[in-house]
Amino acid sequence: MWTGGALAVVLLGVSGAAAWVYQSLDGNIHGADVDGKIGENRPVNSSPGSKNILVVGSDSRDGDNGKYGKGLETMQSDTLMVLHLAADRKWATVVSLPRDSWVNIPSCDRGNGTTSDPHHFKINEAFAIGGTSGEVAGAAACTIRTVEQNTGLRIDHFMSVDFQGFKGMVNALDGIEVCPEQAIHDKKAHLDLEAGCQTVKDEKALGYVRTRYSLGDGSDLGRIGRQQEFMEALAAKAQQKLTSPGALYGFLDSATKSLTTDSEIAGIKPLTALANEIKSVPSNRLTFLTVPNYPREADVPTDKANIVWQYPQASELFTALAGDREINKEKLEADAENPVYAHTVKVRVLNGTGVSGRAAKVADELKTAGFTVTEVGNAPENTQRTTVGYPQGQEEPAQVLATRVPDSTARADATATPGVVTLTVGQDYDGVR
Repeated sequence: MWTGGALAVVLLGVSGAAAWVYQSLDGNIHGADVDGKIGENRPVNSSPGSKNILVVGSDSRDGDNGKYGKGLETMQSDTLMVLHLAADRKWATVVSLPRDSWVNIPSCDRGNGTTSDPHHFKINEAFAIGGTSGEVAGAAACTIRTVEQNTGLRIDHFMSVDFQGFKGMVNALDGIEVCPEQAIHDKKAHLDLEAGCQTVKDEKALGYVRTRYSLGDGSDLGRIGRQQEFMEALAAKAQQKLTSPGALYGFLDSATKSLTTDSEIAGIKPLTALANEIKSVPSNRLTFLTVPNYPREADVPTDKANIVWQYPQASELFTALAGDREINKEKLEADAENPVYAHTVKVRVLNGTGVSGRAAKVADELKTAGFTVTEVGNAPENTQRTTVGYPQGQEEPAQVLATRVPDSTARADATATPGVVTLTVGQDYDGVR
């Protein structure tokens, strides 16, 4: 949104005033060296020329942000999105990853001499773990590592903007019009808003995109929808209004002061180059969507707070983006209307690694993920590859399991137990997503 305006700054000319503006904005941007902190075993970029940019709305409570809640000892992330920019620059997709997504959090360097253990938790915990020492670079690195391992996408760039920067951008545009169908009174978001169309800025604008518990079902999914609509409205108004140097400078000054990026794009010149690429995407080929998901309560009745990504649809989405294939949003949403819950998938686990106790350990991982394990045993022979065998009528459950186990393949097996899929654990087994 704001990098498009950065181009206009560069094109102002070579006058003394323009040079001062350029240097001022360029100096605002914080760069974070994340490459050396992410670690090894990263996904391969299978579509050279395309770019995946991780965008984080930082929920830090330091400084002026303290009014939104204190008592938090770690850095926080609020909004999390991946922007995929196609290699031919003719389309782009923005995928929102709900902060309540229950995912695998890999081992991360905390930045204080300790390393976290891999475990499952909300996806936004990664930012807090990596940012234990207070450095954005560490927070970004753990978040990138987590997103890469759960999506299979190679993240090329990282951007983070905090509360104050968001408000400043909205204020520079004299506010954004929103049209809530019902009044909103949310103490946590510091928001009192009547129903109907109205222009919001400053605290009301921030409260509108942060409000959660006072609207709909109180989930993060409803908030994501409002945030996406607000972003589209903000981008449209920026294009219309940022024609005067004063308005443009106010908008970019607020954005850059609260912006942290990876070192490669930490400056007006590289961001302008990126802006040029994004601006070439036709508006009707820019797609906003949310990773398919369902309440984790469906698989784990005691968990009423989190969601899990819906498979195989989530895997199909990320596989398409990794291969630089444009997403059909309508088809994706239609395919996700009737989820196959993990607990309905009955799994027989066979150990094909030759390592004693391997099947029991994998069975525990599957149970944690919500699957129903019916039997544990040894495979007839050891195998390198992990496979999912299924009897007639179990192809869909088999696909759900196979897409939760990276690099496994599903295949029909006439000898499989009716109603049960068989996971044969090979030496390449690398956990459950």
